[in-house]
Amino acid sequence: MKTYLFDIGNVLLAFDFTPALNSLLGSKADPTALQQIITRKDQFEAGKVEITDYIQWASELLDFHGSEEDFKHAWCHIFTPIDATWALAKELKAQGNRLILYSNTNAIHAPFCLESYAIFEHFEHAVFSYEIGAIKPEDDFFLKSFEQFNIVPTDTFYIDDLPANIAAGKKHGLHTHLYSADKHQDLLDWIAQH
Repeated sequence: MKTYLFDIGNVLLAFDFTPALNSLLGSKADPTALQQIITRKDQFEAGKVEITDYIQWASELLDFHGSEEDFKHAWCHIFTPIDATWALAKELKAQGNRLILYSNTNAIHAPFCLESYAIFEHFEHAVFSYEIGAIKPEDDFFLKSFEQFNIVPTDTFYIDDLPANIAAGKKHGLHTHLYSADKHQDLLDWIAQH
């Protein structure tokens, strides 16, 4: 049995924050609101900012006066399934492999994705940055997850779309593949070679 670590963003789900955040903009929004919100997202994804605090701060920047639920709705409707990797995940699971979600994500997106997308039922575990208290490519993300989920790097295959995360994975001994949806065959070829 092999273990496959799948990033979520731009591996299982494509995403784009801009339309969602633009839909929340008020007439007195800070001109740098979107940039600031995306920049601070790392803190949110590392579990260092509470949901309510993040939403309140972002809403003020955006001049958004709707409810917290309205904000969450827009914040979550940024994803589009990547069918090719969904099919691959199902196939790998059917072959008896262990699948683990391996993602920088936050306390709003993670529950939404688990509830909304059927593909996630094929994953035995999820390593989410906000739960583990560190984000990729930080060492702590890898070291804590290895210990918590009994991940043996030499038997583990890691798929991510960001070069820095892949470099960190290699450093920690994982077999790695830098994914691009427009080069999906490269991923299939890589898996076939291992």
